[in-house]
Amino acid sequence: MNLGIIIQARMGSTRLPGKVLMPIAGRPLLDHVLGRLKQLGREARVVVATSSLDRDDPIAEHCRGLSDCYRGNELDVLDRYFCCTEAYGFDHVVRLTADNPFTDIDELDRLIELHLDTGYDYTHAFGMLPLGVGAEIFTRDALTRSQMDGLAPHHREHVNEYIHENPQRFHIGILDIPSTKRAPQLRLTVDNREDYERACRLALLAAPDWQTTAGAIAAC
Repeated sequence: MNLGIIIQARMGSTRLPGKVLMPIAGRPLLDHVLGRLKQLGREARVVVATSSLDRDDPIAEHCRGLSDCYRGNELDVLDRYFCCTEAYGFDHVVRLTADNPFTDIDELDRLIELHLDTGYDYTHAFGMLPLGVGAEIFTRDALTRSQMDGLAPHHREHVNEYIHENPQRFHIGILDIPSTKRAPQLRLTVDNREDYERACRLALLAAPDWQTTAGAIAAC
């Protein structure tokens, strides 16, 4: 069984260009995402998936010595994930994004375990955790079916859209979240300048505990 973690990243954000390499607590945002994954209990290969555009060269250069890097279509994110999965021969793929520095690694370990133990096609941890803290995992077959049949523009832009719109075609699992971590009203993603400034404040307020999800939530 070949487990991969693919982190999508690009410099061309319309709301906050270049955010994935902007500093938080003295380190690029992307480094915090990669750093958290070192705490993962299950062995997995980590790949940063960026675009083949020149403006994303800084991401590829930054990944040298830190992580594998795959380059593909900027706007067709589903195709980028599918081709990366094929290139590395992954059987199961965790999807993360480079603008979420607060991913809960304990819950990610539980998510992977649930997915693999139950044989789900697609398993996610969204809805109860703060925005930007959860994750999702796909089988290679689920990604393949999405790639072949998810032809609408929004299916290509968002990797999970075809699955969410066609739940009858997939065996879907949802991770049960402990009550102490249920805070869906909180934003812990970095989508715009306000989010970025919040993340920077949390890094200062919660240090050294800010790298745990509980520490970040408490600081909010």
